[in-house]
Amino acid sequence: MRIAIVGGGIGGLSAALHLLQAGFDVHVYEQAPRIGEIGAGIQISPNASRLLVRLGLKAAMDEVGVRPQAVHQRRWDDGRTLQRAPVGAEVEQAFGAPYYHFHRGDLAELLGAAVPAERVHVGHKLVELEQKAERVVARFENGAVSEVDLLVGADGIHSRVRHLLFGPEKPRFTGCVAWRGLVPAERIRHLDIEVASHNWMGPDGHVVHYWVAGGQFMNVVCIAEHGTWTNESWTSRGEVADALARYEGWHPSVRTLIAAFPATFIWALHDRLPLPRWSDGRVTLLGDACHPMLPFMAQGAAQSIEDGAALASLLKTVPEDIPAALSRYEAVRKPRATRLQEASANNRKRFHLPDGPEQQARDQAMATSGDRSIANIGWLYAHDATVIA
Repeated sequence: MRIAIVGGGIGGLSAALHLLQAGFDVHVYEQAPRIGEIGAGIQISPNASRLLVRLGLKAAMDEVGVRPQAVHQRRWDDGRTLQRAPVGAEVEQAFGAPYYHFHRGDLAELLGAAVPAERVHVGHKLVELEQKAERVVARFENGAVSEVDLLVGADGIHSRVRHLLFGPEKPRFTGCVAWRGLVPAERIRHLDIEVASHNWMGPDGHVVHYWVAGGQFMNVVCIAEHGTWTNESWTSRGEVADALARYEGWHPSVRTLIAAFPATFIWALHDRLPLPRWSDGRVTLLGDACHPMLPFMAQGAAQSIEDGAALASLLKTVPEDIPAALSRYEAVRKPRATRLQEASANNRKRFHLPDGPEQQARDQAMATSGDRSIANIGWLYAHDATVIA
């Protein structure tokens, strides 16, 4: 079976590796001139890392990734711990795979290096799709043409494949804006920050930070309600002073991190209604192209990795009927992706509660039951996307 994957990001590359491992003839087409991702952090929990480990990537992941010890959730002003849940050895023992933090570019590059070079085609921007009886024809801006049995759109939140299949999307601005920055370790060494995922929750906003790139940088993301910036691009420059002003009165550690930004980027968070369907004939979607989610469960990339593993397993089962396999892929994956989209949206409200009775009830629940405890997070981390019910 000949398969084209449009999009050479984390979802597309990991899907290519799973499909190659399953014995299919796979090529990846990426519009950028090289494989790589923007300079931001990414979290890969055991439900996704176990799949990458099976692809033989553990040594490469250990070299560039960071293995956090905990998720530490705290109050915005006094830094009081609300919940500190393990994600280190305890999680690896419970779920059989590590929890990682990566620089997105590091993860994309190690995935790209694992795909045979002759199967990755950069500088290929998709312009047109045509479905014939048993073929899909993809035409690219540079004049290249690919004719395959199956095409997978793994081209992200602004997916060209999705647009060609189902028409223009209608994103909704959530009112949230985010500033992100990578702080060199030497600028904040005096803070002695634990190797963990830190989440400071306060009225109308929260701040997440964790080490990436083998501990060379601290990835910091500040998300606030009631923003006026509406550009969804991740590469728009922001002002450090604006972020500092928005977090006036927050804990000194938070403000020190923001002040240490060499540069900051600002983007607006948009939400999208779940797609009625992901596939049409011999074309399907994967990752953010079909189920974009707000970043409040840290599962966007992990779910795209799960998608590729599940798709490979299903195609091995019924390779003679691609439309039927794609229908089953959607039936298997969509409920889980939708659940995580909803959980991410719910966390937005929960993380941003104003001080008061509702916030106090949230804090008490975190302190007692712990939504990130091993018992409560098992539905997410124990899932094996290659096992198809």
